[in-house]
Amino acid sequence: MNPLLPDMKTTPYWWDTAGPAPQDDTAPLPATTEVAVIGAGYTGLNAALRTARGGRDTLVLDAQAPGWGCSTRNGGQISTAIKPDLAGLSGRLGPERARAVIAEGRASLDYMATLVAEEGIDCAFAICGRFNGAHTPRAYDAMARRADTDPDCIVIPRAEQHREIATDAYHGGVVQTHHAAIDPARYHRGLLDRVGAAGARVVGDTPVTALTPDAGGWRLDTPRGPVRARDVVVATNGYTGAITPWLRRRVIPI
Repeated sequence: MNPLLPDMKTTPYWWDTAGPAPQDDTAPLPATTEVAVIGAGYTGLNAALRTARGGRDTLVLDAQAPGWGCSTRNGGQISTAIKPDLAGLSGRLGPERARAVIAEGRASLDYMATLVAEEGIDCAFAICGRFNGAHTPRAYDAMARRADTDPDCIVIPRAEQHREIATDAYHGGVVQTHHAAIDPARYHRGLLDRVGAAGARVVGDTPVTALTPDAGGWRLDTPRGPVRARDVVVATNGYTGAITPWLRRRVIPI
């Protein structure tokens, strides 16, 4: 505890809303499984939900408790924005590829909206839009020009910005309508519950220390013993480590 900040909270507030954590799975690991998923965050649980419901025997392993990392520590914002914007992407990739990249960003929010609704996950999901304020008149002019090429943007002059935010600090701005907010820990808990109900097993505090090809499949070494899987989903994202060097080289630390 920091003596200067005795009341400082050191865990995410989101954890207070998600309810009690599931009990640790201390049973022995299976010797084999059809699908092994490394990582029990959003990516891993979404993958496991599909494979388990598709009839595949699925085991999810995580080095920490399921959802311990970014899945329950983020800001709860779902953005469809891609940087650079359409004009910048077009110059780099060509117009057709640029439009496809932008469309993929929008599709991600559509996927989330459909998933939360169909699964009935209680996570305060709302498509509420996002206001980006301009710190100078020049910045406002530039934002307004860029908004002309984005059908999801609404230009907000300074005289009207109180509709969006209770301050005069900005010189107007834009609202990106295709943005959403969510309680990330409740969303993760909803996914975790549904993955378990689908028949997949999720085991925390079990890091995969080695991943090697093995007889047409894969061998996953863990402190609790090896597991052999026909297919492996690596869903470690920002926590990608040395067992997948090809992927690790493509993750940029910030």
